[in-house]
Amino acid sequence: MIALLIAVTVGFGLSFVAMPPVIRALRRNDVGQFIQEDVAGHSHKRGTPTMGGSVILVAAVLGYLVAHLRIWSPEQGFGLDPRPFSAEAGLALLAFIGMGVIGFIDDYQKYARKENLGLSKRWKFGGQLLVAGLFAWGAVAAGVSTELSFTREIGFDLGWAYPLWVLFLLTATANAVNLTDGLDGLAAGSSALVFGAFVIIGFWQFRNPAVYSVDGALDLGILAAALLGSVMGFLWYNAAPAELFMGDVGSQALGGAMAALALLTNTHLLLAVLGGLYLMVTVSVILQVASFRLFGRRIFRMAPIHHHFELGGWPETTVIIRFWIIAGICVALGLGIFYGDFISMEGGLS
Repeated sequence: MIALLIAVTVGFGLSFVAMPPVIRALRRNDVGQFIQEDVAGHSHKRGTPTMGGSVILVAAVLGYLVAHLRIWSPEQGFGLDPRPFSAEAGLALLAFIGMGVIGFIDDYQKYARKENLGLSKRWKFGGQLLVAGLFAWGAVAAGVSTELSFTREIGFDLGWAYPLWVLFLLTATANAVNLTDGLDGLAAGSSALVFGAFVIIGFWQFRNPAVYSVDGALDLGILAAALLGSVMGFLWYNAAPAELFMGDVGSQALGGAMAALALLTNTHLLLAVLGGLYLMVTVSVILQVASFRLFGRRIFRMAPIHHHFELGGWPETTVIIRFWIIAGICVALGLGIFYGDFISMEGGLS
């Protein structure tokens, strides 16, 4: 429990303290956001510093590392006794940092070209494929379960299809968070809720090894806590009106981390409930594109769906808060399902 508190505190503190000088440095170097002209009411955001997700990356990793330094314990008193690192958390860090690097390159391309066009789809997907391949290989080598899961394994082994499932989950979640990152604080606030859920899930699995066979569950919870803290520190400056945007380096990294945590805690399909907001946003884009290509008509005023409500007259802050509420309901529902399954399993074991 102490390690979880240290991770979230250090992650938040580093992110919160580092943001002001980073914002000033980005402004000096004219690293600003390029805004789509067809997004009404967003022209004032043009030039707002971006790539703030880089700070989230650094703060989360350092928060995770510092949480492993045990300076005092009841048994040994004072002394430096590092807590062991797990292979599972290492894999989650691989997905988090790997997807973040792809996002960083994408952001840098936009900055260098001075337009809202970054990496081509081919290069972006190639990078995501590399990260997913390394993750799948490492997961199999570490003995991570390759069974499909909801709140736990459901008895269906993916076998040779596991790498394809990893690729789908990583890319789908990363791109879904990226699509949601269109309003001030929307992606950051909702992702903080999801990471908070994974803190609870990881700690609960660690405390109940008779029910869950998840290696490194506590370490995954510590990483989720570091992610939660760093995102909250960023949100302080990203809340409307935003002083800083996370950019693709942030949204891609956060999505990759969510997918990795789901894969490693055996909650693959539960992620669709916990991240229900991202699913809703992604489906709105799919429906919009499909409707226009098949019938030549649009379902929404604009996709993703949060822009639909903006064009309908909702103030940006109203859309953000109401979508945060939706994200909170999805997380609460997901945790409720997770705990309900635990109750049923515990009854069966007794």
